[in-house]
Amino acid sequence: MEVAAQGNISATHLQQFKNIVGEPYVLYDEESLKHYGHDETELLLFLPEVVLKPSTTEEISAIMKICNEDRIPVTPRGAGTGLSGGALPHLGGVLLSTERLNKIISIDERNLQVTTEPGVITEVLQNAVKEKGLFYPPDPSSRGSCFIGGNIAENSGGPKAVKYGVVKDYVLNLEVVLPNGEVIWTGANVLKNSTGYNLTQLVVGSEGTLGIVTKIVLKLIPLPSYDLLMLVPFASLDKASEAVSAIFRAGFTPSGLELVEIDALKIVAAMVDSHAVPVSDDIAAHLLIEVDGNNLDVLMSEMEAISDLLMQFEAGEIFFADNAQQKAELWKLRRRVAEAVKMDGYTIEEDTVVPRAELPTLIRGVKQLGKQYNFEAVCYGHAGDGNLHIRIKKQGTANSQEDPEMVKGLRALFELVYDLGGTISGEHGIGLIQKGFMDIVFKEANLRLMREIKKAFDPNNILNAGKIFDLN
Repeated sequence: MEVAAQGNISATHLQQFKNIVGEPYVLYDEESLKHYGHDETELLLFLPEVVLKPSTTEEISAIMKICNEDRIPVTPRGAGTGLSGGALPHLGGVLLSTERLNKIISIDERNLQVTTEPGVITEVLQNAVKEKGLFYPPDPSSRGSCFIGGNIAENSGGPKAVKYGVVKDYVLNLEVVLPNGEVIWTGANVLKNSTGYNLTQLVVGSEGTLGIVTKIVLKLIPLPSYDLLMLVPFASLDKASEAVSAIFRAGFTPSGLELVEIDALKIVAAMVDSHAVPVSDDIAAHLLIEVDGNNLDVLMSEMEAISDLLMQFEAGEIFFADNAQQKAELWKLRRRVAEAVKMDGYTIEEDTVVPRAELPTLIRGVKQLGKQYNFEAVCYGHAGDGNLHIRIKKQGTANSQEDPEMVKGLRALFELVYDLGGTISGEHGIGLIQKGFMDIVFKEANLRLMREIKKAFDPNNILNAGKIFDLN
């Protein structure tokens, strides 16, 4: 679906923007507009009127002052890896890319902190601190391409979240340009802060609707010395799901616990031409289980105990990754599942999360809804924290917005998730495509408070307007 720009930008505006960021960084040719008009959300395309690439906080502030005064919509964008439409410029106007704010400003080894700009690729940041023996755990599957600023906007997680938490658990302080161009720091570079409202955590996960983050201070931890990885096949998807809860009830906390349904695994294995994982017809799903720490003997004992436990759930022959290459191969397969299944026609992705013990019920419900609403679904995700990604393919339906029957099916899915004690997004955000389902999980009082917060930050409603909810 392609939607044309709205007509908010004049020749005068273009010249003002060129004066601020430089002519090479003001783009309005058709190719650029199309490139920045989509992200990884389904098959959607909304053309901005102009793409701006500032390189400093001051430039962003100057842009926002102009846009606020003249009521020009602004859509912030990181790397464009989002899956909820948060960076889609559906109102036209300005697409503001943070790609030139790409410096790691400092790594403070004494205080275990890093200060970075938002356009740094997440894996680049992780590798930079790793060289110092430090660890930044949040690692979304797109870590090799996504920006740390986008991770802030969506409160990203990834496989390590089950043990180490998500982005919000590592953000200490943020420099933010407000919609009117004012610049603030939200907190302080300290581990404890009980000084007024927590604006830092309000901005984290706000999907670029409250301000544009220009500097980020993150907490780091020491890098674990060892990690062990095993792949466990199951003939039953139910048994694989039940085993997840049992691992934690037995007192273990893996550093990664991922579930991949066999249909998804077959697709990704074919795409990357990998034979690292058995994909025979008698296997329904795999669990990928990692433990990490500083005592190798303890980790080996944990893995043996977990293996013994899994036999109670009819696990098949367990594969232990013996070296770094095997570990990398297994993680590559897991991280590329989303890309592979999308290429195979599973263009609609939902990001549900339930208490982990409810995973078997959720997966059964997904399969039943697929039959009821005539769609195919494959399931995978961060089973250790109950965060299940559901990829959907329906003949003739490229996105969830244009098919009323698909919308009914998704509403039924989200109602099931809510009934199980969960919610409709664990790490991808609400953005544009899920805002119509917010009434399932929130009362009107909740939504009213959110709208009032939005108005306090952005009274003219220019910054990523129409995401998460519409202002009344």
